[in-house]
Amino acid sequence: MNRYASMFDRLRQVHEVAFIPFVMLGDPDAATGLDILRTLIAAGADALELGLPFSDPIADGPVIQAAGVRALAAGTRSADCWSIIATIRAEHPNLPIGLLVYANLVVHHSAAAFYQAAARAGVDSVLVADLPVEESAPFVAAAAKAGIAPVFIAPPNADDHRLAAIARASQGYTYVVTREGVTGVDERLRGDRSRLVATLHDLGAPPAVLGFGISQPEHVREGIRMGAAGVISGSAIVGRIAEHLGDRPRLLAEIRSFCREMKAATRMPETA
Repeated sequence: MNRYASMFDRLRQVHEVAFIPFVMLGDPDAATGLDILRTLIAAGADALELGLPFSDPIADGPVIQAAGVRALAAGTRSADCWSIIATIRAEHPNLPIGLLVYANLVVHHSAAAFYQAAARAGVDSVLVADLPVEESAPFVAAAAKAGIAPVFIAPPNADDHRLAAIARASQGYTYVVTREGVTGVDERLRGDRSRLVATLHDLGAPPAVLGFGISQPEHVREGIRMGAAGVISGSAIVGRIAEHLGDRPRLLAEIRSFCREMKAATRMPETA
């Protein structure tokens, strides 16, 4: 079984869903960023979703955009990102590690080169946020050759034809967005995605994981009620990083506390 399949199987056995934090690699600098990843893992993260710093992240709201700017300003480059991932992979051989990136980064040299570099570093999956599934064949082929799982976003306005294509192309997990628009922190989730999650399941898609706006334990519990196999939280974590720049102990304490609180909410109600 691959790492995602093993993770979801383990969590099903203990009646939990996955908590997957997102952070930008190299934010606010490479050394602190590595400490942040270690802190999240120690606090209970079931997997990691990581961003590569990029100047034009069109799916990201201002909080994550600012993280990319900080990382680039600190001198973070692709080689640094691969090195950070390789360090985490060596420390945690069974942890699923995913990337959320943009097509320009993948094709800058070539898709083949990008996916091979990701595989060497220890990446399990790559989600190209601005890549329509209808145009994904060359990316999926390059990913398959490198042993990388392609992940696709299932938006709330997708018709059955598109959902079927997403189900066929996705591996590892399926990213279900809770709302239209860009990433950010929501006080409450904006829509019930239970029907979308059920449709993807019926189509044979990989497990559905909810993202965009996940920022409170209640959002995790709502995701469970919708039938999701996990949740991804990014802006809520990255915002805490931004609030405590220059105070590493406080920064790490804040994200440790948040991660523990969110992970505690992943236990399914019947076993709580």
